[in-house]
Amino acid sequence: MRTSIATVSLSGSLTEKLTAASRAGFDGVEIFENDLLTGPLAPEEIRARCADLGLSVDLYQPMRDIEAVPEAEFARNLRRARHKFELMTRLGADTVLVCSSVSPLAEDDDDLAAEQLSRLAGLAREFGVRVAYEALAWGRHVSTYDHAWRIVEAAGHPALGTCLDSFHILSRGCDPQGIEDIPGEKIFFLQLADAPRIAMDVLQWSRHHRCFPGQGGFDVAGLVRHVLRTGYDGPLSLEVFNDVFRQAEAGPTAVDAHRSLLLLQEAVGAVELPAPVVPTGVAFAELVTPDAEPVTAVLDALGFNRAARHRGKPVDLWQRGEARILVNTGPAARRDGARLAAIGLESPDPAGAARRAEVLLAPVLPRRRAPEDTPLDAVAAPDGTELFFCATGRPELPDWRADFPDVTGQEPAANTTGKAIEETARDATRIDHLSLTQPWHQFDEAALFHRAVLGLRPQESVDVADPYGLLRSRAVSDDDGRVRIALTVGAAPTDDTAHAQHIALATDDVVTAARRFLAAGGLLLPVPVNYYDDLAARYEFAEGEWETYRELGILYDRDAGGAFRHCYTRTIGRVFFELVQRDPGYRGYGAPNAPVRLAAQHAGRPPR
Repeated sequence: MRTSIATVSLSGSLTEKLTAASRAGFDGVEIFENDLLTGPLAPEEIRARCADLGLSVDLYQPMRDIEAVPEAEFARNLRRARHKFELMTRLGADTVLVCSSVSPLAEDDDDLAAEQLSRLAGLAREFGVRVAYEALAWGRHVSTYDHAWRIVEAAGHPALGTCLDSFHILSRGCDPQGIEDIPGEKIFFLQLADAPRIAMDVLQWSRHHRCFPGQGGFDVAGLVRHVLRTGYDGPLSLEVFNDVFRQAEAGPTAVDAHRSLLLLQEAVGAVELPAPVVPTGVAFAELVTPDAEPVTAVLDALGFNRAARHRGKPVDLWQRGEARILVNTGPAARRDGARLAAIGLESPDPAGAARRAEVLLAPVLPRRRAPEDTPLDAVAAPDGTELFFCATGRPELPDWRADFPDVTGQEPAANTTGKAIEETARDATRIDHLSLTQPWHQFDEAALFHRAVLGLRPQESVDVADPYGLLRSRAVSDDDGRVRIALTVGAAPTDDTAHAQHIALATDDVVTAARRFLAAGGLLLPVPVNYYDDLAARYEFAEGEWETYRELGILYDRDAGGAFRHCYTRTIGRVFFELVQRDPGYRGYGAPNAPVRLAAQHAGRPPR
C-alpha cells in the first residue's frame, strides 16, 4: 500500500520535512496549512520539490468550521474555500480535509450540514478537488465517524467523502466495526495515530500525546483491518501531533514513522516481511573505555577471567561461565569513560535477523575488518548501540569467538585470584539483563524498534522517582526471559548518573557473590539504613536474613512469582554492574528499589 505522512508530524521547515519523508521511504505527504503559510516557497515550488523527491501531495489540510452555520457565514466560508481550492490546484493536491465544526455559530442540524457540505463539494469539483469530511473527537455537534458518514451519505455528492482518523475514533472508545458499512470509494482518506492510554481532556491528549502506530495503547491494526475490508485503496497516512517529535530531528523521526507503517502493514497482512527472528540469549556485552584499568578491576573482583585478546584490535574478552564482557580500548573510546556500546545477541538465524532489520530500516553497520575476521551482521539501535547477530558454538555458522583465538574451543583458564571458574561460576554465570539509557526523544522509537526488529515483547512503561525528576523505563524481553533489555529515559539530560547504563549478572547466591566481590576489593553501592527499616516493615525474613542484606547493601523485592535480591557496584564512567538473584517466577527488575539506587548514586558522585 502507499504510505503518506502529515508534515505536522515532523520538525523543521517544510523543505526539511519533505526531504526527511522522502528519504525515509514515504510515497506522499499531507501538507499542513501552517507549513505552507510560514514558508518562503510558492505552491508551484513546493509541488516541484515534491515531484523531485518522488512524493505525491495526497492531502491539503485543514479547512475548519465550514458546515451547519448561518447562510451569511457560509457565504464567507465559500469565498475562503474558493481561495483554498485555487491554491490546491497550484500545489497539485486533489483532496482537502474538512474537520467537523467547533464554531459556536454551528447549529445542531444534520440536514443543514449535509446541504452546505454538498454545496462546498460542488465548488471543489470545479477545481478537480475532493472534500474529505472528518469528525473531530471534540467536534461541537459531530464527534464520531458514523455521524460524519451519515451526513456525507445524506449529502450524496460524488466529490464529498469521509476521512477516518484512528485517534478520533479510538480515543472516544467508538466501535470501529461499523466502518465496514461505509463503501470503500467514499472513504477518501485514512489518517493514523496511536496514543498512550491517558485520562485527560481529549483535545489536549490529541494535540500533545499522539504517537506512531505500535507505540501506544490503541488497536490501530484492528481499525485498519476494518477499513481495508471496505475496499479502501488510498494511502495509509500518519497524522501525529507530539511535543517530542516536534523538537526531534526530522530524519530519524521519519524513519521511525515509516517503520511503524511497515510493521502495521505486516500486522494486517498487506505486506510480507522477513519473519521475526527472536534472539535466544546474550552472547556478549561490549564496553568501550579510554582506560581499561577501572573496568577490569571490577571484572576481576566479580570473578571474571581475562580469557583472550582479539587478534587484531585492542579488545579483551573477559568471561565467567556464560557471561562474556568485551573491553574495547580502541579509537571509539570517549573521554566520558566506559560505556556500553554493543551487544551480541544469540540468534537462531543471524542472516534472517539481519534481513528483517534492514527491511525495517535499521541502519546496517559496515565493519572494518581484516580478511581473517569473522563476518558478523550488525545493525544500530536508535540510541546508537550496535547489535550483533551471533551464533556462538554452532559449527555450521561463523563463531565470533574465532576472532579471539586463545579461547575458541578451549575452557577459560583460572581467573586472576586463583579460584577455578568451576568453583565460582554459580556467583555470576550469565547476563540477566541489560539497561540502556535512551535519548529523551527516542524512547517510544526504541520500544517499537526492539519489538519490530528483534521480536522482543514490550512490558508496561514504568515511571521511577529520581531525586531530580522522573525516569521512564520500559523493558523488552523474549517469552522465556533469556534476553531482557530495560530501556530508560533519564530525568535530567545533563546528568551522567541518571544516564548510566548497566549490566546485570545472574547469580544463584547473591549474598555469597557480594561477599566475594567485597573480599576481592570491589565496592558496592551503599544503601541508606532507612531503606532497611522500611523493608523490615514490609516483609518477614528468616532469622539473620534482613541483617545480612543491610550489612551488604542488598535490596529486596517480591511479587506473585517469587523474590528478587540484588546489589550494585559503583559507577565507572557511564556503566555499573548489578548482581541479581532471581526466583524463577519473578518477572520484574526491582523497580520499587530504583529510587533508592538512584538517590544513592547521586549521593556518591564526586563534587564538581
